[in-house]
Order: sequence, then structure tokens, then C-alpha cells
Amino acid sequence: MPLFSFSSIFLAIPSSMASLLHHLFFLSVLCLLIISSTASNQLPQHYVVYMGSSSSGNGGEAPEIAEAGHLQLLSSIIPSHESERISLIHHYSHAFKGFSAMLTENEASVLAGHDGIVSIFRDPILQLHTTRSWDFLEASSGMQNKHKHPPLSSDVIIGMIDTGIWPESPSFNDDGIGEIPSRWKGVCMEGYDFKKSNCNRKLIGARYYDSIQRTYSNNKTHMAKPDDSPRDFDGHGTHTTSIAAGAKVANVSYHDLAGGTARGGSPSSRIAIYKACTLDGCSGSTILKAIDDAIKDGVDIISISIGMSSLFQSDYLNDPIAIGSFHAQQMNIMVVCSGGNDGPDLYTIVNSAPWIFTVAASNIDRDFQSTVLLGNGKTFQGSAISFSNFNRSRNYPLAFGEDVAAKFTPISEARNCYPGSLDTQKVAGKIVVCTDDDLNIPRQIKKLVVEDARAKGLILVSEDETVVPFDSGTFPFAEVGNLSGLQIIKYINGTKKPTATILPTRDVPRYRPAPTVAYFSSRGPGQYTENILKPDIMAPGVAILAAVIPEKEAGSVPVGNKPSGYAIKSGTSMACPHVTGAAAFIKSFHHGWSTSMIKSALMTTATIYDNTGKPLQNSSHHFANPHEVGVGEINPLKALNPGLVFETTTEDFLQFLCYYGYSEKNIRSMSKTNFNCPRISIDRLISNINYPSISISNLDRHKPAQTIKRTVTNVGCPNATYISRVHAPVGLEVKVFPKKIVFIEGLTRVSFKVLFYGKEASSGYNFGSVTWFDGRHSVLLSFAVNVE
Repeated sequence: MPLFSFSSIFLAIPSSMASLLHHLFFLSVLCLLIISSTASNQLPQHYVVYMGSSSSGNGGEAPEIAEAGHLQLLSSIIPSHESERISLIHHYSHAFKGFSAMLTENEASVLAGHDGIVSIFRDPILQLHTTRSWDFLEASSGMQNKHKHPPLSSDVIIGMIDTGIWPESPSFNDDGIGEIPSRWKGVCMEGYDFKKSNCNRKLIGARYYDSIQRTYSNNKTHMAKPDDSPRDFDGHGTHTTSIAAGAKVANVSYHDLAGGTARGGSPSSRIAIYKACTLDGCSGSTILKAIDDAIKDGVDIISISIGMSSLFQSDYLNDPIAIGSFHAQQMNIMVVCSGGNDGPDLYTIVNSAPWIFTVAASNIDRDFQSTVLLGNGKTFQGSAISFSNFNRSRNYPLAFGEDVAAKFTPISEARNCYPGSLDTQKVAGKIVVCTDDDLNIPRQIKKLVVEDARAKGLILVSEDETVVPFDSGTFPFAEVGNLSGLQIIKYINGTKKPTATILPTRDVPRYRPAPTVAYFSSRGPGQYTENILKPDIMAPGVAILAAVIPEKEAGSVPVGNKPSGYAIKSGTSMACPHVTGAAAFIKSFHHGWSTSMIKSALMTTATIYDNTGKPLQNSSHHFANPHEVGVGEINPLKALNPGLVFETTTEDFLQFLCYYGYSEKNIRSMSKTNFNCPRISIDRLISNINYPSISISNLDRHKPAQTIKRTVTNVGCPNATYISRVHAPVGLEVKVFPKKIVFIEGLTRVSFKVLFYGKEASSGYNFGSVTWFDGRHSVLLSFAVNVE
């Protein structure tokens, strides 16, 4: 009952007395809320305690001594009668130090005041950001007949932090691969369904995390069952791993869809699996432990298709992926992350720290379509992955959701096929048409709603989602755009007995335009600073065929077919390992390149045009901007020879932390140095770190030009001359000094300045680029400038 209804209780009481009772009542409610809140604050919860860089790798404190010190620290704040909580859930000791433990809010507050604590935060639960793609990337480079291939056996090691792996997949066979690199220090952990023999020369390591989560209520301790095996329980980890580094497997398809040869971006690379996710989600503290282990084990690249919700992001020192990635970068280990699936809204990009390679998602030149055939003979092409057994010889009754609504259900809910909104008796045996006005109800739910109501099939009307085909299994399904949807509904309303059928999905090759930005792909700018351009880059993430757990669910396998070990999935989760594989591919040729050189090579050679020759588009068919695509679509072959690279050093990142506003004390703890922040450390100076793109959050049109400095390193011909070309919107004046840079033998690094004048520019973000050209190489430096 709402609180205001209690006023009826006092109607017969004099007003002064009623007023007093009202006050007493609300005071009592307020006290109860305070007591409840205070009590909940004192229930132990899982906290991460971050203590900066570790020196154990350089003759510093041994892990055992550090662990003992952490336990002693806990014993100083946890009451003796709760001594069972004086234990570490995770202990971080290799690249960085700290631990995670069960603490009350008060205990965490007390601990935050101790010397040596950089940050302390509740353990967040992160989200998963759920092969033709590689052929498409090669074709788009125009080099498919000229490209190089890495050696059959490579010593590049990729650490995949995800849901585990299905080791029996042929994508992880080690045929032709040499001995495991001697520098590898990792392990192959056994589990109840995973043996050491499941690892091989391809899959060289596998870890899982026996993180026993403790919860407290009614003075009782409850222990959650650990997930004790590296084996994949979801299919997500198997899919992302095979995209990054799967071996070549011929004659692969998803029940005859997307047939061909499946392979990863770097088929010769080794794989190490870190299973950090369980059925309960992906614990931030466990991901942090997995990053620490991956660094210790000796990986070259870490791939993480996981992230926080864009609604609940944390700053860099309270974000486990940002913390772990910072220390990985210090040790020259690249970390590639998905940017999130919360698009198309602005400010939804996650994993946006400058030391993270942040990836947006695009489609490729292949689509999957199901034909909707109406009783009047008209046909409409819908998007789907549906193994319907319907054919042209039989039609079924057709109904609009709002016409088969359950009693007392709002029409708006029935037309959107909300759970419980449809009348089973009216729906049974019919194909139902639903709209998608409310994106809070996902397609999977709508499909289950109509299927549960005994419908024969579902036609979903949705403009945005048609570019991302939905896998409905054997249930007949098609998703059409608004124009087609209106015609179908018009047919229903104008026909006494409307009928239709939905034909099974077919491949549509050479689809155009491609690539385009996926509607779900999270957009920039970043929430915590707009002076770093995010996302960094775009890669295929729509309808990607890759290895999975062989499906077993009823309704997922067409009649007469065996379960498939490959499936089609979409998400920035799929885009991320494309960049991981591309980075490993480049590293297999350029062993001595730093992580920032590889990142720069991929960014400055990115493709900014689609397969029609026009600038990249977004899901609304408008020209895309860098907050959607970053610098463009990856072009791994071109990135092998970028000409120039922008080297972003650890010092750049330390200066970033200064400019962002973190204390010099914390920055020194993070870097284990006596680093001094610049005398002037303000947010706008972030734009000046040597990043391979430029972003300015506030260019004041009433002030002089803002000058941005960049330094390039020549990795091409030792004697080269580059000329600059500026592409800028009308009104934004951009000047480059010098306009020409010259490299000679012995001179490999040159600096230049870019000046931005906003006096005549349009308000808001202006996008463009500076390109350095030497007759052979085009080095793209994209920019985003917010004029106010």
C-alpha cells in the first residue's frame, strides 16, 4: 500500500493530533529504513583492495610474505569472533599487488585510510559482450592475392579471459605446430571434466578460479558452489578464442549456413585460457586475478570480451579491467577489450582507458535472410537465422499481436508481445506479428512468449535490429523493417482470413554496404574523459561463424541434423578477438615491436570506406563518425607496413593519470617510480599524450588555437619524406607544422604540431583527419574536436 493512503486512518482524528501521528509514523518508517540500511552496510561483501605495482618480479617482497602481511592487515580490522573472514579470496602479487576479501562497508572505509592502499571497491559483476569475416577483411584491403602469412608455428601467446574453452573443437588442434615456447610458465589445470591431455601445443594453458563466494544473512555463512573446470559452460569463450586464433578447419557451417573454411586471425598463435566467468557472471576480482596470472604466465596479448555496464561504470582506479590492463601495458602486454553492446546511445563505450585497445563492432559482406510469403502472393525479405521446416506449399493463419491480446492487457503490450500479454487460445496455430517499440524486451523473450502461446511462428517488425540476424533455432522467424511491417499489418487489417508462411534462412553473399557500424555497438565519447578518442577501432562483430559448444537445447538443431560445433553470434565480444588476432598476426612478423607500435599500426592504416567505395555508415544509414567507428575498420595486412607509428609510452600514461587528477602518491604506487607530475596538470592536457588519434573535449571558439603535439617513429624506408593532408569540416581551421617531415638514416623520430581554430566552426563535435603520405604509405590521424 502506498504511504499516502495511510492518511485515511487519521480522518476521524483532530487535525493537530493527526499531524502529530503523521510525523510519528513517517519518523518511525525513516528510522526503520536507516536501521535497515545500516544493517545491510554491516553485512560483509566482496571487496577488491588495490595496492599498486608489485616489485616481486624484481627481487622485491616474496608473494608468501605479502600474503601474510595482507592477512595481518585484515586481522587488524575484522572482529575476532568473525575470524573465518580473515582470509583472502584472491591474492594479487605478480604485476600488481593487493587482494580481495569479505568486508563490511565500515571495514572497507577504515582500510581505505591505510598507507599503501591505492583504491578499494566492491567486487563488480561484469557482462559478457556477446569466418568469412577474415576473408572479408583481406578482400577489403585489396591484397587478398598478395598477402603474407605468418609461419605455421608461431610463438605469439594469446591469453583469453572468458567463459572457458571446449578443447575438443577442431579449431584448437595442434597439427603442424612446434614445441611450446620455453618462456611459457603457465599451467594446464585439471577439473572434473578437463584433463591435462586436453591441452596441446596449440592450447598451451588453461586456468579456472575456485572463487568461493561467501554471502552473509541471518548470522549464517552461505558458500556458493565453485565452478571447478576450465571447460566452457556457455560457448562464449570457445567462440571468441576461435575467432582470435583458431586453426584452419575446412567445410565448416552452421547447419549449412555460412559454409566455408573457419580460421582465426592468427591461426599459428598459441592460446592460454583463463576461465573468469561462471553461471553467476564475471567477477571483477577474478578477472583481475586472471590478468595477474596471464602476465606471470608469459602471454603476449590479453583479450577480454567482458565489461561493466555503461550505466554503472567506475573510474580507472576502481575498474578491475583498467587496473589490470595498466600493469599489463607496463610489461609490454597488449590488452584488447570489447567496447560494449549498449549502443546506439552516446557515452556508452566501456573499457575506455587509453592503455586498453577498445573495439567497436561492424557487419561483414554476408547477410542471412528469411522470406515472408503472404497469402496474397507478396513476399518480404526478413533478417533471421531460422531453420524453419515451412515451405511455399502451405500457409498458416496470420495475426497481429494487438488483435490476439489477453484480457485486460494494454494494446501496447500485446503488440510488443510482452510476457503474459497474448491469449493462448487466440494465438495457437497462428503466425504472430509483433512490433519492437520497446527495446527493453529482447527478441529472445518475444520469441519465447509467442512460442509458449503455441504460435506457429513470429514476424518481428524492427528497423534497427534487422541488420543483426537473430538465431531462433527451428522456430520459424523473420525480422522485417518498418516499411515492410506496415504493409504486412495493412494486409492483416484488410483481409478476412490473412495467412502467411516463413521460409527457412538462406545466405546472402556479397552484401552491401559493408562494413557498417552495428546498431548495438557502444558509442563514445568516454564518460570519464573526452580527451581520448574512443572507441579506438572497429572490427567484424555481426553474424560471425566460429566454434562453440555443440548445442543440445531442444529446438536448436534442425530435424535430421547433428549438433553443430560452430555457430553464428554477434556482439562487440566477437569484434574484440578480431583485433586480438590481427595484433598477434602483426607481432608474428614484428617480434620487436612494442604494444603501442602494433596498436598504432592498426589504427593509422584503418579502412574508412565500405565496399561501395563510400565513407563508412552507421546503422541509421548516415555517415559514421569516430565516436562510432574509432579511426575505422581494421586492415591487418596493410598494418604490417604502416610507414610511421605513434609510440605511446608508460610515461604518457602516467601523465594521463596526473592530468586526470589522481594523486602523485597513488601514481608512484602504481608505477613503482619516483615519477613527478607536471607542474600544470589539467584535464585538457590529456589531448597531448602521444596517442594515435586526437580528441579535444572543449575547443573555445573565443580563444586562440589549441595546439596538439605528436611524435612519429619511422618503421619504413629509412630515407622518407612525408607530406601532410588535412581533411576538416567547413569552419574548423586545422593547420599542421611542419607540413613536411623528412627522415634520414639515423633520424627515426620526428615531432609535429596540429593547431585547431574553432572561431567559424559549428558548435558540437567536428570530425576529420590529418594524413601523412610519402607516395606509398598513408598514415591516418583521426580527430574529434568539440567546439563550444
